[in-house]
Amino acid sequence: MSDKDKFAVLRRCRRIWAVSSIHGEAERLILLHEALAPRFQDGDRFVYLGNYLGRGRGILGALDALLDFRRQAIALPGMFASDVVHLRGSQEEMWQKLLQLQFAPNPREVLSWMLDQGVGPTIEAYGSDIRHARAVAGQGPMAITRWTGALRAAMQRCPGHFAFMSHLRRAAYSDDTGLLFVHAGIDPERPLTAQSDSLWWNTGGFQRLDRPFDGFARVVRGFDPNHGGIVEWPYAWSLDAGCGFGGKLIAACFDPAGDVIDAIEV
Repeated sequence: MSDKDKFAVLRRCRRIWAVSSIHGEAERLILLHEALAPRFQDGDRFVYLGNYLGRGRGILGALDALLDFRRQAIALPGMFASDVVHLRGSQEEMWQKLLQLQFAPNPREVLSWMLDQGVGPTIEAYGSDIRHARAVAGQGPMAITRWTGALRAAMQRCPGHFAFMSHLRRAAYSDDTGLLFVHAGIDPERPLTAQSDSLWWNTGGFQRLDRPFDGFARVVRGFDPNHGGIVEWPYAWSLDAGCGFGGKLIAACFDPAGDVIDAIEV
């Protein structure tokens, strides 16, 4: 677990705030940050659990709010850049794959599946539209390359957005191995270093956790396909009240023992 490009380590944690899937709901995220700021204590750390893009209509504003909060947080005394972590969610994973759509053997089918999963608003946020996307997907690699290049250029014109996407982590954990934070899924039969796509798509793995996973006392995820809110299992927590699907955005504060000691829903 020493690969810094994949995993983030939250050090010297007294408490850890974890934020559920945002799905482009910028207004809710701003309200959550406003509620979170007065609760901040020395030794707090922050981990966002993915799905910043997709579904909602405030995608650019959501990324701007994430970057702004990070700047404010790491400017506080005793805080470092590594104390605020952003995980890669399924929406961000799809977006990265979309920007390489020209290499897909069946681009129209891949695009159609991504649109069903909610990538459409992200395409629109960066200056294209769904009808044009479907048309381009059937025109061959050169046309698709021009289109994905325009999307990439549009993201690069938004200050900080492209760099933000380049620094997302697959998972994060506290340095005492008390808590492991993932986006949505886990394969109980594989160690963390071998999880691969399970972190984004194997949502059913949480119900199969019948013992501590890979030495961690608790695993925390930020996307639940059932949007059940704050759900506790013996060895895991799920945080997702359906933000982007008509529900609320959650931030939960964990103590070193892995218990929720504070929570915000907006």
